[in-house]
Amino acid sequence: MLAAVDSNAVLFASLISDLANWQFVLTNPVFLLMTAFQLWMFIDAVRREEWIWAVFIFIGFGLSALLYFFLVYRAAPSATRGFELPGAHDRRRIKELQAQIHHLDKAHHHSQLGDIYFQRGKLELAEACYRAALERDHEDIDTRSHLGQCLLRKKKLAEARPLLEKVCAENPKHDYGYLGETEAAIATWKKVLEDHSYARARVQLAELYLQKQEPQLARSELNEVVADDAHAPAFQRKRERVWVRRAKALRRKIV
Repeated sequence: MLAAVDSNAVLFASLISDLANWQFVLTNPVFLLMTAFQLWMFIDAVRREEWIWAVFIFIGFGLSALLYFFLVYRAAPSATRGFELPGAHDRRRIKELQAQIHHLDKAHHHSQLGDIYFQRGKLELAEACYRAALERDHEDIDTRSHLGQCLLRKKKLAEARPLLEKVCAENPKHDYGYLGETEAAIATWKKVLEDHSYARARVQLAELYLQKQEPQLARSELNEVVADDAHAPAFQRKRERVWVRRAKALRRKIV
């Protein structure tokens, strides 16, 4: 019994001695693995703007990062987990959609594939996908809107106009009918904001005001976005986070 106690005491003393030896610590694979895991969770918390978690992970060691992994990280959608090479998720999703199109040939698969190409700046491929989707479901408002936005970026205003005008007539809040014409776009954004306070609408209206050299009007819209965000429920703040960030960035640029 005494021999076992002495043996444990020796092991504990040895462990303390090793931890005090920084050269041992910095070359210990377990320590390095724990440090990498903590850094991973810390970066993920910052990326998600989970500031309280980020602080606890930063000042703690191991336990806070482990709790964050199970309570926050694992609860997030799989597409947002971990570190990936740029475009890795898109490439997987493209292959999935191409397989679904091959076997099922559904309109929404073509449209989703078009969205990925659109986001990656491959406008020719995006346009082809959107047109393929409309051949299978010519009434889908999302596809018509996204095709219109794609054509705008390809400088095909004459083709984009009827698509987006029809979308706007059916649902003024859908993509807000922006046709690349400042005055018409401002009128559309104002119409949307008469009934609803959308962060996206206010930010893009502010951007149009800045194009017209009207910084005070732009600042007013941006202030509304930031003020609304402070009192919005958590789900709304998460949904409109990108627009709030843009509002704050634009506001800082206004002299």
